[in-house]
Amino acid sequence: MLREIRDMGFEYAELSHGIRISLLPGILESVDAGDIKISTLHNFCPLPMGVNQSAPNLYQFTAESDRERESAIKHTLKTLEFATRVKAPLVVLHLGSVEMKDYSGKLKEMLGRGEKGSSKYGKLVAELMKTREARKGKFVERLYASLRKVIPEAEARGIKLGCENREAVEELPFEDDFALLFRELSSSVMTYWHDTGHAQIKENLGFIQHAQHLQTFVDRLSGFHIHDVQPPARDHCAPGSGSVDFSALKPMVKPQHIKVFEFSPAMPVEVLKQGVELVKRIWGE
Repeated sequence: MLREIRDMGFEYAELSHGIRISLLPGILESVDAGDIKISTLHNFCPLPMGVNQSAPNLYQFTAESDRERESAIKHTLKTLEFATRVKAPLVVLHLGSVEMKDYSGKLKEMLGRGEKGSSKYGKLVAELMKTREARKGKFVERLYASLRKVIPEAEARGIKLGCENREAVEELPFEDDFALLFRELSSSVMTYWHDTGHAQIKENLGFIQHAQHLQTFVDRLSGFHIHDVQPPARDHCAPGSGSVDFSALKPMVKPQHIKVFEFSPAMPVEVLKQGVELVKRIWGE
């Protein structure tokens, strides 16, 4: 797997939340042999024992269950330990969600039918905003308490935590709440991780303006998941094939930022390479 990535021209790879424990010996062999370097890990990596498919939200920092929150913390600490082993400087985190009905699914359906400008869509957004603001308090408290148990280990290991923007309107932090997160948890290991696809979906849904949102958090920005979105909400597409304006994001992109291409496994290699080259032309090598 890692040699295939290297042979496509990549010097680094992210180990994501689909890495089974059975894959670790081969990964360590490849990394130790210098086949490839590891840019980032995405929590949880490796997957917990007995879990065999991608599961970034398997355990949530925000869960009401003490046991689930403890599992989220335990497996995050294991991810940090593995990051040290493979010399990855950053771990990408999903931070949890507020329990409520599936507004994201309904809004995407309506968007796909061209109903974004309708009064029905507006009423649903208003209901969502009122509901999640009323409910978020306890979930945010549990998130902060969980992260306070993770941050000291990240600090001790010199590993940054990349807090990822999410596409689901139920997931934390909400659009304007990253500022509060970084104010309450001011450790230098706490950083903003920008997913171009997730941000574009949020723009398509009417919740943010993509480039403006990125600019707001640029001082804490550590890196990117890079992919495009074909309307209304099909992500992990090749740059240039969707609605992400990569030129508008260019002013916020710096050489020190980690850039990870996060593509659909079904994408043909030639399409992948074209997308990568487009971003390099716009953002620079």
